[in-house]
Formats: sequence, structure tokens, C-alpha cells
Amino acid sequence: MSFDGTEQVEYFFNTRTRMVEKGRQSSWEHLMGPYGSAEEAARALEKAQERTEAWDEDDAEWRGDD
Repeated sequence: MSFDGTEQVEYFFNTRTRMVEKGRQSSWEHLMGPYGSAEEAARALEKAQERTEAWDEDDAEWRGDD
């Protein structure tokens, strides 16, 4: 998280609007985060896709898929 003066600032990615929010402005059901910067929040879907692909590869290796 970053600090804005003396306040800790959290950023969220809203999956419905596809916008970054400074602080929690929307319902949790539409948010990914919190993230420490707006840049991190903006990459939320990309990071989730990378993790999903890595987990799928791990699963395939564990199952012994070719």
C-alpha cells in the first residue's frame, strides 16, 4: 500500500467498470485488490491470467499430461 501524507492508500480494480479505484468505492463483489499502487491495480486481470496459466501448467504436470 502507498501512503498519501499520513494515510495508507489502497487501490482496487473494478471488474465491472474495468477502472482503477483509489480506496474502496464499490461493492466487494466487483473488486480485485487491494493493491499498493494504481499501476498494480491496472494490471490485476493480466496478473490473474498469468497465475491461472501457471497453475494450469502445474496441474497438467502433476497429472502427467503430455
